[in-house]
Amino acid sequence: MSKSMKVLITGITGFVGSHLAEYILSLNAGHEVFGLCRWRSPKDNLENTYNRVHLLEADLGDLSGLIRHLQNVRPEIIFHLAAQSYVLTSFNTPIQTLWTNVIGTTNLLEAVRITGIDPVIHICSSSEVYGQVSEMDIPIQETCPFKPASPYAVSKVGEDMVAYQYFISYGLKTIRTRMFTHTGPRRGDVFAFSAFAKQIAAAELGLQSPIIRVGNLESVRTVCDVRDAVKAYWILVRQCRPGEVYNIGGNQTLTIGEGLEMLLAFATKKLEVRVDPQLLRPSDVTLQIPSTKKFSEETGWQPEIPLKTTLKDILNYWRETLTRNPWKALTIEK
Repeated sequence: MSKSMKVLITGITGFVGSHLAEYILSLNAGHEVFGLCRWRSPKDNLENTYNRVHLLEADLGDLSGLIRHLQNVRPEIIFHLAAQSYVLTSFNTPIQTLWTNVIGTTNLLEAVRITGIDPVIHICSSSEVYGQVSEMDIPIQETCPFKPASPYAVSKVGEDMVAYQYFISYGLKTIRTRMFTHTGPRRGDVFAFSAFAKQIAAAELGLQSPIIRVGNLESVRTVCDVRDAVKAYWILVRQCRPGEVYNIGGNQTLTIGEGLEMLLAFATKKLEVRVDPQLLRPSDVTLQIPSTKKFSEETGWQPEIPLKTTLKDILNYWRETLTRNPWKALTIEK
């Protein structure tokens, strides 16, 4: 794949999609980057790439629109990142979560099948499919049974299996990843480390009271920087085998509370931490440590960015964002 490629990213305006677009364009290899996005999707994350990507108005629920775009673009690589990706929200909107993630993925794969194009397709599943594992199953391997503990996790099991079915039934070149916890600048403010960083920045700027509202701080996570993750995704579509599934994750394991302490060490003022019952999930996955041996042995990929760097970059991102747009802090106060 040394020649220039046509690359299509679903969810390009999101956290991972925008970082992936930036990384591909930074390779200076002449790759054309197309992105599917809904007309109402905010474009803030594309600030650095807006004039260098081709945005296509589409919705995963509209099969005809997907067919039309695939016929016109004929991408050689598809990264399917679009999803309803927030676990807590999925308990409140289970049907919408299942529709977007399972039916939306099926529509995309149907569109590929109907148009007869032959791209490599990365399907982004999730470590949440494994659910709550026992200590005997740590580190989690790809063969670990599914035990989904949320509607989001159920939807990712469906997405994962639909991708496999289209490989065995129709020969579509799907490759699935089960990404473990990943974070970095531009992460949505509903995800733990970004939520903490946003509140710290807002408190420093006097935009909210000096109280950091948190959920369960005891959960154990292995964390990867999003900028390492998108490099892994690019290596995946170039080197890995269709039909396979790969765990991808970081190499820095800690509790959510330990990550919060690292962020608080960067704060410029003293802050109080307070548990908010609204941030506690009806059922939670509290132990996620991956085995990434399969992916690393096949590709040589290893995460490189230290967690302290990641967390400091997230905090600085929110400091800069809230300095320019103080109104974005309004979602924090209840």
